[in-house]
Amino acid sequence: MRPEGEPSEKIWTAANKVTLLRIMLIPVFVVAIISPWPDWFPLWIEADYWKPWVAAAVFIGIAFTDSIDGHLARSRGEVTDLGKFMDPLADKILVAAALLALVQLGPLPSWVALIILAREFIISGLRMVAASKSVVIAASWYGKAKTVSQIIAIVLFIVKDSQLVVNMGDDAYIALYLFSWAVMIVALALTIISMLDYFSKASHVLGFGEDTSPADRDSAHQRTYDLASRVVQEGTARGKTVSTAESCTGGRIGAALTHAAGSSSAVVGGVISYANEVKRDVLGVPQHVLDTVGAVSEETACAMAEGSRAVTHADIAVSATGIAGPGGAVPGKPVGTVWIGVSGPGGSHAELNHFAGGREQVRTQTVNRALEMLLEELRQS
Repeated sequence: MRPEGEPSEKIWTAANKVTLLRIMLIPVFVVAIISPWPDWFPLWIEADYWKPWVAAAVFIGIAFTDSIDGHLARSRGEVTDLGKFMDPLADKILVAAALLALVQLGPLPSWVALIILAREFIISGLRMVAASKSVVIAASWYGKAKTVSQIIAIVLFIVKDSQLVVNMGDDAYIALYLFSWAVMIVALALTIISMLDYFSKASHVLGFGEDTSPADRDSAHQRTYDLASRVVQEGTARGKTVSTAESCTGGRIGAALTHAAGSSSAVVGGVISYANEVKRDVLGVPQHVLDTVGAVSEETACAMAEGSRAVTHADIAVSATGIAGPGGAVPGKPVGTVWIGVSGPGGSHAELNHFAGGREQVRTQTVNRALEMLLEELRQS
């Protein structure tokens, strides 16, 4: 079992097969909504009557597979680079196909499709620029809400002019018409807001905001060494020992501590538990915790710190588990999500952090915050 957020080496996982199936079914939807397929079934007299509803059902079925492949990838630990490429691509192709079909059929004006599609082109370009600079732009809930509202709006526009709705009477038709446009306006608003949110997060990539210069990086590293020295000094003065349990930082907390002069009097050791098996077998993180809440969680961070104390017999231990990027983000846990835990004689606790920047920046911020928390615990002991 690999650490949470790490790509799977296997390419054609179950999740990727579902994603590929979603892409292959998009032409089926296009045929269902545009082609004169009711003429192919002369025995089905009401085929034309139900055509929009069949198209809507196909669209909903394809859209629903998005949640299936996501669940499969996370639950089976099979997050792959191919999946991270295909999954958003499938969503964009499906939405684009639906919008263009609705424009061709008439229910949807072209300016609506232009706004939604233009946003996707702009964000894709922005991501390419960010990737070229090894910067990961964490997704926000705006993007997910945008996608959900777009899907609902598209389904409503597919069926709102159907004969079934028209036969329900003028009041019902007008009500559905107004509701369809209300949802579409919400979708358009979220489309624009999510785009502006991306621009805000990536302003430094485009040169409009502050970036981490070499001087800034040197300053961050100097702070790491200063904090580590203070931890060693505080531990020595109080006669306390410390240890570490690290996942996303890969031993950098322990390296910073042992870099400090006199570290042998306060630092007893640490465990680099990058793989979940090590978290379980060496640090004693319960398997049911890894299966239910995952490696990046409060429970895992606390268990890792407690396990480090048990293994090294240290007085105080600090742990770090998170998603440093550039990949590995899952719903609810974007890149930069890090849990830092501390365990001491008085008990264990963990802190949730959302760090900004690329992989190096997230790891550096994690190390510094872990050292701060270790120092705070020492001073309270």
